[in-house]
Amino acid sequence: MTLTGTGLNSSGAGTSRVTLGACTYDGTNTTCILSGPYTGLGNGGTYQFQLVYPGNGASPLSAITSPPTSNLFTLSLSVGSFSFSLKPVDGSAIQFYDLAGSVTYDPLTASCTGVSTCGVGAVGQSQGGVITGPVSGTFDTTPVVNSVISASAYGGFSAIAPATWIEIYGLNLATTLQQTWAGSDFQGANAPSALGGTTVTVAGKPAYIDFVSPHQVNVQVPSGIAAGRQTLVVTTAGGPSAGTSVTVNVVEPGLLAPAAFHFGPGQYVVALFPNGATYVLPPGATSSVPTARARPGDTITLFGVGFGPVTPNIDAGVIVQQSNNLTGLQVSIGGAPATVQFAGLVQGYLGLYQFNVVVPNVGASDAAPLTFSLNGTAGTQSLIIPIGN
Repeated sequence: MTLTGTGLNSSGAGTSRVTLGACTYDGTNTTCILSGPYTGLGNGGTYQFQLVYPGNGASPLSAITSPPTSNLFTLSLSVGSFSFSLKPVDGSAIQFYDLAGSVTYDPLTASCTGVSTCGVGAVGQSQGGVITGPVSGTFDTTPVVNSVISASAYGGFSAIAPATWIEIYGLNLATTLQQTWAGSDFQGANAPSALGGTTVTVAGKPAYIDFVSPHQVNVQVPSGIAAGRQTLVVTTAGGPSAGTSVTVNVVEPGLLAPAAFHFGPGQYVVALFPNGATYVLPPGATSSVPTARARPGDTITLFGVGFGPVTPNIDAGVIVQQSNNLTGLQVSIGGAPATVQFAGLVQGYLGLYQFNVVVPNVGASDAAPLTFSLNGTAGTQSLIIPIGN
């Protein structure tokens, strides 16, 4: 392939602005595409670099050499996006959005204009210098896992549990910009263990994938994973990630309490009145949903993940289709025990628990603490709920 580099100035020694292929401006963004044939991987095919950046100014893509006189350089981008795809002769294109690697510029076979020597470093030191010539390099498209947490809206714990929901963050986690499972991805009641070309295993068992993107993947952990340190691996068309060690607990319970429910007094738990539309929040806390304070004797509904097995047993990866119940849950509001009318997995969903709770006779407060324990072990979230009188 061929890149063209334009030197900046003497203070930017070793740095060149790069023009990538043919560019077009659509009135909002500039798109530059460079493509050509490749060999040596499978039966060969076509590669394509695509650079997209706002406006129609100079390319924000630059090449940085270290040391300045080296013919080895890396590409960096200040704004926009930079992606790379391979299209095998016998298949469809595979897109990668996170690129790591190095590129080598060959000074021996290149032609130079306006510079005394033919090297990237020299171009970086020369105002307006231009180089053209062949470059080669390697780009690492291997998935990289940076962190794993339980579902962030349900506590975002560093430990996970069998059949709970987790979020995986990193690079190159998918070869699609984003995809959420659809009905067509299910086999009957069974959730997909592959989505958009991405798969995940925990302790060697396939997880069930709800959402994929290059930087985040959401999955339900498979059932039957032993407690302790286990290995998580993400695999895409770029290959398998290095194994990431995660702590698995028997349960890792968390109630639904997203950042959007954090107001002045603290973090409110998500609680619904029986009409399924009104949220238990102080009046005026938000204008986006109906709100009201709960009163003693009201029945409210909470939601959670990671609370463990129910009776009868329902495995991860299967849409819940039968009545079930969870034992061992205790809830306290304002320091007083609340009656739990129902606790179990929600029919029609996977791994989502519902708890119907009767508000005890406690004093009015817009920041009454709500706590819970499961089989005698207290939950770790700090949550509040508004109580009226």
